[in-house]
Amino acid sequence: MRQIAVLPYRTTDAGLIEVMLITSRDTRRWVLPKGNRIKGLKSHEAASHEAYEEAGLVGIACPFAIGTYHYRKNRKDGTSRPAIVDIFPFSVTSQLDSWPEQGERDLRWFTPADAADAVDEPELKDILSTFQPPVWNPGFTERLVTAARRHTAERFTIVRWFQALLPKQGNFFAQFEAHAALSVAAADALGKLLQGGSDMPLHCQEIFDRENDADDIIRDVLVDVRKTLITPFDRTAITSLIGSMDDAIDQMNQTAKAITLYELKEFEPQMRDMAGIIVEAARITADAMPLLRDLGRNATRLHSLTERIVKLEGHADEIHDAGLKLLFKAKGEKSPMAFIIGREIYSHLEKITDRFEDVANEIQGLVLDHA
Repeated sequence: MRQIAVLPYRTTDAGLIEVMLITSRDTRRWVLPKGNRIKGLKSHEAASHEAYEEAGLVGIACPFAIGTYHYRKNRKDGTSRPAIVDIFPFSVTSQLDSWPEQGERDLRWFTPADAADAVDEPELKDILSTFQPPVWNPGFTERLVTAARRHTAERFTIVRWFQALLPKQGNFFAQFEAHAALSVAAADALGKLLQGGSDMPLHCQEIFDRENDADDIIRDVLVDVRKTLITPFDRTAITSLIGSMDDAIDQMNQTAKAITLYELKEFEPQMRDMAGIIVEAARITADAMPLLRDLGRNATRLHSLTERIVKLEGHADEIHDAGLKLLFKAKGEKSPMAFIIGREIYSHLEKITDRFEDVANEIQGLVLDHA
């Protein structure tokens, strides 16, 4: 039998990375929120429904599974049957005060490593142990952005000119990681934005602010590339990587601007699915950035991460085409302006996923050149 599950994750205010496990009702062992497929719902939608029913979780599900694991499902008659579970990453945005199966299970947030130790299934252990939710560390990123702005203000002083002559390797890795963290925050806000609701202006402003912060970082990177004598990679590779990353968050900004301009309040299911892919692509990018510090040791892991981003982009293209076709059938003749606006939003979302694929290609190029 085939089942579906979510891998719920969050980053706390203290910067701690956590995933949620729940206990099964019969054996009380730790498992992911999971269940059987539901007729009329896509697999990730059914998995999201299980997250709500079993744990009261609300969030953004990626429509492309991160992996699968096998286990034996016990029956009431004492027999068991093999089951395969597809796992969908699920960025938790809130937990409700009440839900259908409240009190029937224990719920607990774990670090990914502790969660891997808590579950029984070997394949699930592997997925949890390698899963790295994005670390959005406002303090670290704000310090780097502040430093970038101070750097810009001092750029033309004699002291800065003299320092530019000294050999150094720059701060590129920290800048990559900070920019990726900003993309994660913007992607999360975009995912929430496409859910609709009264907080849409707040989510738009979050995207605008993070894009503005990212601009400060890329400007600083471009200056450092010019003034740094010894760089960890080829200068063109550095500028191409940070440029692709910045293009992704720029497109998120353009999407939020378009939604604000047209005063949209509701979004097609396919748009929300593409937002789920964007959240996942941003998470993977943030996972990849620290690995660039040691390309030789991390080449295999980087290849796996970039391969997933490329596959996500392909999946996003399929969702985009299907959604656009449905939109044309529904709005093309009756409301041409609604179709034109919807097509623009789809175009922005597709461009975001394209830019993340560009990031993956840049990382693959670094691995080929330096690993």
